[in-house]
Amino acid sequence: MKKIDQGIQFIEQHLALFRCPSCGQPYDHIDGYSLTCVNGHSLDVSKKGTLYFLNHAVNTEYDDGMLAARRRVLQAGLFDGIVDAVSAALPSEAQTILDVGTGEGTPFVRLLNGRDNRDTAIGFDISKAGVNLATQLDTEAFFAVADLANLPFADDAFSSVIEFFSPSAYAEFNRVLAPGGTIVKVVPGPFYLRELREMLYPEGSSKHTYDNGRVVELFKEHYPDATSTEVSYEWTIPSDLYADLLHMTPLHWGARPEAQQAAENTPLTTITVNVVVLTTKNDVKGK
Repeated sequence: MKKIDQGIQFIEQHLALFRCPSCGQPYDHIDGYSLTCVNGHSLDVSKKGTLYFLNHAVNTEYDDGMLAARRRVLQAGLFDGIVDAVSAALPSEAQTILDVGTGEGTPFVRLLNGRDNRDTAIGFDISKAGVNLATQLDTEAFFAVADLANLPFADDAFSSVIEFFSPSAYAEFNRVLAPGGTIVKVVPGPFYLRELREMLYPEGSSKHTYDNGRVVELFKEHYPDATSTEVSYEWTIPSDLYADLLHMTPLHWGARPEAQQAAENTPLTTITVNVVVLTTKNDVKGK
């Protein structure tokens, strides 16, 4: 089946999950390859089987080269331990899952594959390039380009909302999450990619170390009953992927040219993965 037809099929089966970002009203029909809401706003399904919900182009720092490098490293398993932790935090029964800031999609698809593809799954990102890469993965998940602050999804549409290193919009999460639903947010820990950070930034620099305290605190302000789990492991870097690892992370962007060159010339053999997995159940009274 062509990607566009696969996308249309998903939308037809799950039309109630979507709402128009222009007026907030539900979509009520599909005409050919166009999705139309009750007020007549319409958008076309792309040839890649995606929906583009933004009304303006967005430039992101994640260019094609960086996304391709990220794809290769994540396919090699850098985030597999994180994916396992997110899977363990989700209910075992089939879920309707929203992946916030899905990027090129590898962690999301690996999560779904580990759950035997029993879930109804949507991943979105503001990066069109990232979403286009995600559609190349072998999955029944649906992907869209959308704005975190104005989600094109219906109230109470999802039983789980997940984030791998993405910003949050808690009011929108609460709106689209069904009563009793689960939110799982992954944030970097203080030792995340520590070896790269210490090579690229001198001691005393604000980027030489990382403190996730404010991010964790904000999550717990919104969800006082949230739990947190630290996940740490050492990942062996395939020798042919060191350059990709170096270029897949924003850490590389702000470093001085001489530090970047030194890092290029000093390949690492292992890297520390250290994250905090925050989990909460949606309180019906708190919506």
